[in-house]
Amino acid sequence: MSRHPLRPAVLEAERVLAAAGVDSPRVDAELLAAHVLGVPRSRLPLVGQVDPPVVEALRELVRRRAERVPLQHLTGSVHLGGVDLLVGPGVFVPRPETELLLEWALSAVDGVPEPVVVDLCTGSGALALALAHRRRDAVVHAVERDPVALGWTRRNAEARVAAGDPPITLHEGDVTSSGVLSDLDGRVHLVVCNPPYVPDDTPVQPEVAEHDPRQAVFGGPDGLDVIRHVVGLAARLLRPGGHVGIEHDDTQGESVPALLAAHPDLADAADHRDLAGRPRFATARRR
Repeated sequence: MSRHPLRPAVLEAERVLAAAGVDSPRVDAELLAAHVLGVPRSRLPLVGQVDPPVVEALRELVRRRAERVPLQHLTGSVHLGGVDLLVGPGVFVPRPETELLLEWALSAVDGVPEPVVVDLCTGSGALALALAHRRRDAVVHAVERDPVALGWTRRNAEARVAAGDPPITLHEGDVTSSGVLSDLDGRVHLVVCNPPYVPDDTPVQPEVAEHDPRQAVFGGPDGLDVIRHVVGLAARLLRPGGHVGIEHDDTQGESVPALLAAHPDLADAADHRDLAGRPRFATARRR
């Protein structure tokens, strides 16, 4: 069986993905090649010749990616905050921008021993599990209402425990319900949330429109339907001096901080921008 150089296969993959309108064709081509080979992307330059089945496997994955199947569905995982998370159909794929909310959250409880942390709308468990991984003394709770997403969260939580991380407590619940997590009222040091926040009529990429669960993406006419509830819930859960951080759409850099500032129990509402300078998440402190 004759072997083939890897580089032409990756260049062809990049061409196919670019023609299909994929935003980052070179990166995606290289990540798919690394996935097929079972090596980090950084090691691809060290790979010379590969067997024909490798080329065929890469070609098949590229074909599906060109159909706008999310990259993370093809590789089966996504990385956030030092944690690899299983993702696939039925669960929202965490975005790189959420790393910024994670880093802020870690700074908010820096120096707080055994902080009680709540992740609302946890989805795959991304923020909850990354926080448990980075703050091993934290008592972390995660809330999700969708049963399919909960299945992914449980698998990820079990995998992290198997890898040596402390367990989290997972709650099946709706953050818009009045009594959710009532046993934690006034006890929480930190609340984080990556809710559905995209306004309903916003055009989105095919990867989102066809593969992310709609209820995890869209948040009503102005995108704030769930966030309005989250603000009140966070104020109820937080102890005095506790912090809340909520990711939002880049059109909500004024509206979400305004919701936080309007709550009588919250102070110091502020908005934070991502690396591209777009409004990305808002924070506040319990009075």
